[in-house]
Parts: sequence; structure tokens; C-alpha cells
Amino acid sequence: MEPLLLGVIAAIAFLLFVITQAVRILPEYERGVVFRLGRLRGWDYGPGLFLLIPIVDRMIRVSLRTTVHDVPPQDVITRDNVSVKVNAVVFFRVVDPRKAIVEVENFHYATSQLSQTTLRSVLGQVELDGLLAERDKINHQLQEILDQQTDAWGIKVSAVEVKHVDLPDEMRRAMSRQAEAEREKRAKIIHADGEFQAAATLARAADELARSPSAMQLRYLQTLTEIASERNSTLIFPIPVELLRAFGK
Repeated sequence: MEPLLLGVIAAIAFLLFVITQAVRILPEYERGVVFRLGRLRGWDYGPGLFLLIPIVDRMIRVSLRTTVHDVPPQDVITRDNVSVKVNAVVFFRVVDPRKAIVEVENFHYATSQLSQTTLRSVLGQVELDGLLAERDKINHQLQEILDQQTDAWGIKVSAVEVKHVDLPDEMRRAMSRQAEAEREKRAKIIHADGEFQAAATLARAADELARSPSAMQLRYLQTLTEIASERNSTLIFPIPVELLRAFGK
């Protein structure tokens, strides 16, 4: 009786093991790459419920969601021989799960290493001013190169963003002095342009007053009024004959 009971228990345990190994469920964002006796199956499994043959089939889960990879800081020498540290972030996702498993051993590690070498290569061909001012152009160039090279692995690189450029201290001080000199230059240009416009306006005003003697006399009186209002003092000034003639008319 006991051997029969043990056999039933063993059969039930084996049946449960087969069921748990055969029945698989994958969410919407995952696919299963199945190898049957070492040979790759011709399609991807999932999402949802499907059955596998225990022991014969082996499944590898692959996520189709976008992966955000942070590229560690890289020592880069720019085209104008300036040493900087640059880090970036890469956004990529798997579009062909079978290629991502079969064509490369570890697509996460391979994409990471390729991002680092591509970052150093591309930034080594640009000058420091271009690296700081043309960030969008460099990001687009990095994205195109990485996407082209990872296409054989079934990976789509959607975006690359250069996050931070760490400059040496002496370069920061030099750029600070340059920016200060540029601001002083603009201030002097604006001041000189204001002086030029003021001189031109005064010249036109003088020409207008020269054509009207009465206007000149009125301006003379207005100036005396302003002087008298500012200082409590007695002013003695001669009355020009032209003023009397203007009032006589």
C-alpha cells in the first residue's frame, strides 16, 4: 500500500512539474525567444499564454521597453587639444528579439561599450566651442552612428543626449575672462552708438534753431529759467538786441 501511495505522489509531483514548465505567460512588453533542442524557433512567443515542451524547449525573456543607459564619464581630447570629461545617456529598445539573443552575446553590455567608444570618437573630431554650442547636432550624429551599428543586433537607438561636459579649471577661468571681455566690448559699442545718435540729434536740433532766431531766443530764456530754479542767486545778463527785435515784431 505504501509503495503505491508513494508512486501516486511521485506521479502527481511530476505532472505538476511538467505543467509548471509547459505553461508560460508573458506580459505585453515581453517576448520569448525559444530554442528547441538547441535550434532557434522561427517566431517569437507571447504576449499571453502559450505552451512549451518541458526539457526540450528553453525560453529566454526579452523586454521590448525602452532602456535608458547612462554612459559613464569619458576622457575626451577635442580637436583643439582640450582635455574634457563627457558623459551621456542613450535610449534604446529591442525591435527584433531573436537577433538580440543570437547575434550578440549580451546586447546591454555591447551597446554600452559601443556607446563609450563612439562618444570618444565623435567628440574627438569637434572643437571645444562646437561641443558647447552645437549640442543638438552632436547628439543627432551620435544617434545615427549608434543606430546604424546596432541595427544588426535588432536594437533601435532612439536618442542620445550629452549630459555634462566637465572642463579643466584653467579652461573655465579663461572662458570666464573671455566672456567678461565680450560683455565689456558690447557695453562700449552700445555706449558709443548712443553717443553717436545723441550727437546726430543735437546737430539736427542746432540746424533747426539756426534757421529760427526767435526759437533760439526762447531756448535761451528757457535755459536761464532752469538755471535760476536750481540756485537761489542773482543773475545779471545782457539782453541781446535780437531778442528785443523779436518781441518788437
